[in-house]
Amino acid sequence: MAKAKIRLALRVIIGQSSVANWEKYIFEDTYKEYLMQQQRFNSKEEPVNTFRELLAVNPGADQLHFLTGIAADSYIAQFNKSFYRYTDVLGSTFFPFTGYKFDIINTDITDVSKHKVGITFYSPLFTFLGVINNAYLVSLNTDDTTGYETLMSPLQPQLSICYYEGEGEL
Repeated sequence: MAKAKIRLALRVIIGQSSVANWEKYIFEDTYKEYLMQQQRFNSKEEPVNTFRELLAVNPGADQLHFLTGIAADSYIAQFNKSFYRYTDVLGSTFFPFTGYKFDIINTDITDVSKHKVGITFYSPLFTFLGVINNAYLVSLNTDDTTGYETLMSPLQPQLSICYYEGEGEL
């Protein structure tokens, strides 16, 4: 019987209190990029301060997620498709990813402390073998086989199944 396939999404929130160096760099560079890019969408006559306010008056400002996220690309490229801050049940710090999405949670052109962004990393397709002791049991091997080399990822905030392919329930 064919096993279900899943893709996991791991979300990282970056703000002023972030401690990892790469997060600090992304925080600083995306804020600077936002300050430049928001000028294309903000009114010169009646400017607004926050990203949410800007979206309310100019829906085209939704492009700022992409435009600001470009500042994070080089830092994420250095991960070489493996994110090492996430810990599996054995304590290994390895989360393979095939893509990511950057988004602005909120920011303020007058207050850098309010700048907060999110990066969601997307795993490759895994074979889903079940949930054991509050952990996803998965395999990178997606071919139908009788044996699997496995990884166990604990259920936790900011980790979710974002794609499911197969029959039956989880």
